[in-house]
Amino acid sequence: MAGPGSGKTRVITHRVAYLVKVCGIDPHRIIAVTFTNKAAREMRDRLEHLLGQGFEALTLGTFHAICARILRREGEAIGLSPRFVIYDSEDQLNLIKQSLQELNLDPKRYSPRALQSAISGAKSRLFTPQDHDQRVQSYFEEIVQRVYERYQELLSQSGAVDFDDLLMKVAQLFDGHPEILYRYQSRYLHILVDEFQDTNLAQYVLIKQLAGKHRNICVVGDPDQSIYSWRFADLRNILSFEKDYPEAKVVLLEQNYRSTKTILEVASDIISANVQRKPKALWTDNQLGSPVKVIETYTEEEEAQSVVNEIEELVSQEHVSLKDCAVMYRVNAQSRALEESFIRYGVPYKLVGGTRFYQRQEIKDIIAYLRFIRNPYDNVSLSRIINVPARGIGLGTLGKLQAWAKDNNVSLYDALNQAVEGQTFSSRVAATLAGFIALINELAVKSQELNLARLLDGILELSGYKEYILGKESAEERWENVMELRSVASEYDELSPEDALDAFLEKVSLVSDIDELDEKADAVTLTTLHQAKGLEFPVVFIVGMEEGVLPYRKAFDDPAEMEEECRLCYVGVTRAQRRLYLLRSRRRRLFGGSANRPSRFLQDISPHLMTTKGFWGEESLSSLVRTSSQPPPYSPDTLNLKEGDWVRHSKFGDGIVANCSPGRGDQEITVAFEGVGVKRLLLSLAHLEKITRNRDFPS
Repeated sequence: MAGPGSGKTRVITHRVAYLVKVCGIDPHRIIAVTFTNKAAREMRDRLEHLLGQGFEALTLGTFHAICARILRREGEAIGLSPRFVIYDSEDQLNLIKQSLQELNLDPKRYSPRALQSAISGAKSRLFTPQDHDQRVQSYFEEIVQRVYERYQELLSQSGAVDFDDLLMKVAQLFDGHPEILYRYQSRYLHILVDEFQDTNLAQYVLIKQLAGKHRNICVVGDPDQSIYSWRFADLRNILSFEKDYPEAKVVLLEQNYRSTKTILEVASDIISANVQRKPKALWTDNQLGSPVKVIETYTEEEEAQSVVNEIEELVSQEHVSLKDCAVMYRVNAQSRALEESFIRYGVPYKLVGGTRFYQRQEIKDIIAYLRFIRNPYDNVSLSRIINVPARGIGLGTLGKLQAWAKDNNVSLYDALNQAVEGQTFSSRVAATLAGFIALINELAVKSQELNLARLLDGILELSGYKEYILGKESAEERWENVMELRSVASEYDELSPEDALDAFLEKVSLVSDIDELDEKADAVTLTTLHQAKGLEFPVVFIVGMEEGVLPYRKAFDDPAEMEEECRLCYVGVTRAQRRLYLLRSRRRRLFGGSANRPSRFLQDISPHLMTTKGFWGEESLSSLVRTSSQPPPYSPDTLNLKEGDWVRHSKFGDGIVANCSPGRGDQEITVAFEGVGVKRLLLSLAHLEKITRNRDFPS
C-alpha cells in the first residue's frame, strides 16, 4: 500500500533487482506489469542501470503490450492470425458506425460512443456477445447486444482486435488451453504489478491465472488514487486482495518524497472524508513549504488570467521555469479559457490530450497503408486509403464494395478482387481498382525486402501521397510530421523487415496521451486531472474548484462516484512538489452557464494550511474558505505532549496520544481518535488542543 510520491515504481524495480542479484532468480522467470508506456520506460531504464546485462530477459511492459506479444505467439490456438492489427479508439468507432448502418439503426438515436463504452465494459468483465446476450435486461442493452455481435464479426473479418480484446483473448486462451497456461505459469516464478488499484476484472483474472501455480505475486497500489472507474477499473481488486491471498504480507509505504509538509496535510484533509479506503498516515522529511493559495475569481476568464499572472510572477521573481508549472482541470472543455489566456499573453503551453501525433490525418493515412500492406483483410485501413490520394474511387463505389462484402460474408479486400474480375463496375472503375490492387501488391513485396524507413519512402512515392500532402493547407507542418514518423521508423532498422513492421505497428497502436508529452519543452502543461496521474510538477494549479465541476455534477447522487471525485482531487493535489494553487470562479459558462458554490473539498482543508484572495487582491468573502495568515496557536515550543495525553482536533475530535517522534524542527504526533482511527500529524500544523479526560478510551 503505497501513498503518492512514496516511490511505487522504485519498489517494483528494486524488488526485481533484489530477486535477480540477491536471490539468484533468472530474469527470464520474472514478469513486471505496469499501466503506461511512460512508467514501463522508466522501469526499464532503472533496471538496465541496476542489472546491466541480462535485464533484457525480463518480461516487462504494460498489460496490453504483454498480452499483444502473447497473442502473436499463441493466438493461432484460438483462431487469431499472428498478423492481427490493433484498432485504436477511432477505428473502433468507425466499425461501430458501420455496424449500426448494417443493422439499420440510427446513430443519432443510439450514440456510437455510448455503444463503444458499453462494449468495452462487457469485455472488461470478460463477457463475449453470447455471455452478454444472457444478461440483457433493457432495450438499450438489446441494442448493445446486436451491435456488439456485428462489431465482433467485422473485427474478425478484418483480422483485427481492439484494446479490450488483447486482454480478453489472452484470458480466453489461458482458460481454453490449460497446457498453454501451464507453460506460462511455470515460466513466471515471480509476478509484480504496479498501480494495482487501476486493474479491471479482466486484468485481475489474468494476473490470478498466471499466479495460479507459484503464488509469488507482489502488487503495489493506492486505493486513494483509484480514479478510472469509467475505464472499468475496480477498486475492490486491491481492497479485497488479502481475502484472495490470505497469506499476503501488507507493507505500508507512508513516506512521501515529493511534496512539502503543507501540501501533504492538505491532501490528507481532503481524502480523509472517504470511507472506501485503507487509511495511511503520510509523512515527509521535506520542508514545511508555503501555504496553499486559494484564489477566487468572478469568471472563468479571470480565473485563467490569474493563473497566467501567478505563473509570470513565479518565473520573474522566483526563477521558476514554465515547464515546472502544470494547470489541471476536471473536464477538457475547461481548457478553452486557459488556452485563450495563454495565447493572449504569449505564454507557451503544451496540451496533454490535444491532437495526438499519431492521430493526425497524415500520420493515420501512412499507418493505414502500413497496416493494410501487413494485413490486407484490415477493412478499416482499406476504407481509409482506397481513395487517398484521390483515385476516382468515390463513396458510391466503396459502398457497393461494402454491401457485396456483407452479402457474401467476406472481407472488403476479397470483394475488391472479385469486383476487378467480375462485371460489377464499369471498365474505368474496374481499371482504377485494379491499379490500386497492383500498388498494394507492389508495396507488399517491398515490405519483405526493405527496412521500415525505406518502405515508408516507397509508400510516399508510389502512392502519390508526397505530392498530395505538399499540395494541402499547412503543407510544411504536415510534411514535417511525416518526416518525424520516418525518424521513428528508422529506429527499427536492426530488425528484419517483417518483425520491424509488426513492432512498429504495435507501438503506435498502444501509445497514449502521456507517452507523447514533451517533458523537455519549456512550456506550461495543461492537462485533465485524469491524465495527470503518474506526473509531478514543482507548481500545480487546479482550476474549477466548485460544486458541479469538482466534484462533477453527475456524482451528486452516487456516494461511490463522489468518493472517486474526492480521489481525483487528491491525485491532483499530490502532483504538486513545492507550490499548490486552488482556483474557483463564481460564475462559469460551462454546461450553459451557472453560479457555483465553492467545492466541498475546499471546506475539508484546515484553514491554517492556506491563504485566500480574490482576483483583484482583496480577501475572499467565501464562507467556506477562511483566511488564516496567523500561525497555529500551538507549536512544538508551547505545547508539550507525551504518550497518554488527551488532545482535541477541530476535525477529528478527541483522541489519545500514542507516540511522539521528533522531526526536523517539528514533532510528529500519532493520535488514536475516537470513531476515526489512528492519525499521524505534525504538531506545527495539527492545531491540537490539550485536554483533560478521566475515562478510558473506548475499545
